[in-house]
Amino acid sequence: MSDFVYFFRSTPEAQEGAIGTPARAQRTMETWFAWIRELESKGQLKDPGQPLDKAGNVVSGKLVTDGPYAEAKDIVLGFLVVEAKDLAEATEIARGCPIAIGGGSVEIRPVIKLPM
Repeated sequence: MSDFVYFFRSTPEAQEGAIGTPARAQRTMETWFAWIRELESKGQLKDPGQPLDKAGNVVSGKLVTDGPYAEAKDIVLGFLVVEAKDLAEATEIARGCPIAIGGGSVEIRPVIKLPM
């Protein structure tokens, strides 16, 4: 089994559509929690990750720019870590992610285990 990081990406417009009203925000969160509980019950959730704030900086060489998304059309909203046998299985698991269903995307990245 290997670990895979899921980065959840969306546009500000899609995020507003998912959150919108308090009732819609509640439904969105319930859908997310149900999906995460399902991953956990199947033994696929390695680390529940965290949501990410929109603020931040990007360091490139000696240049520092405001905001990690200064030139991107999408934003990274958060991440989690799943355990799967391979990239194909990790991809299949991501198909059930609420953000993928609601107009956002899931970037799936294998974690490289470094010898210590």
